[in-house]
Amino acid sequence: MSEDTVVEEVEDQEVEDQEVSVHPYDLPGEWFVLNAQSGHEKKVQTNILTRIKNLHLEEKVYEVIIPTDEVVEIRNGKKVNIEKKTFPGYVLVRMDLDDTTWYEIRNTPSVIGFVGSGKVPIPLSKREVERILGTNEEIEVKKESPKFKPDFEVGETVRVTTGPFADFNGIIEEINLDQSKVTVLVNIFGRETPVELGFTDIVKN
Repeated sequence: MSEDTVVEEVEDQEVEDQEVSVHPYDLPGEWFVLNAQSGHEKKVQTNILTRIKNLHLEEKVYEVIIPTDEVVEIRNGKKVNIEKKTFPGYVLVRMDLDDTTWYEIRNTPSVIGFVGSGKVPIPLSKREVERILGTNEEIEVKKESPKFKPDFEVGETVRVTTGPFADFNGIIEEINLDQSKVTVLVNIFGRETPVELGFTDIVKN
């Protein structure tokens, strides 16, 4: 075996090692939950990152995350990918907890406090981390196939936009997320008739 072949095998092994993702729970530090002022989650994230950098605490506070889910919504008859906060009002911090980090994070503007028992912050368990952030496999699935979340609901009146029932109004009787279809009760000749339609075939009135 030539020296060049050995070098190539070592490089290939290094690439494979890098491709193996680490479980969020196994990263340095522990995960804590912060209660943020309503609607200020992004501000809290920015404030903490700025504060940590100014105080040179990067080796103790590793990550600040606002848990989000990518969902697909129907807007004006078109599918749109958007990000929605999974837990509005809460921010996750991965850090080494000591008196300094506890004090500085707790006193960051727009932070109400740590979630825990009394005044003592309690780190998330592995199961809780997986439930909030997902396992490595679930994280990849979420990236590849965002959830679908229609912006209408059962009992709502909608207008049909395509097909033989275009411009008819009807009431949503059933929503099938798996098939991206809805059953709409359309008034035809004085009788309510169930019609199966795609999510992009209707709009809100």
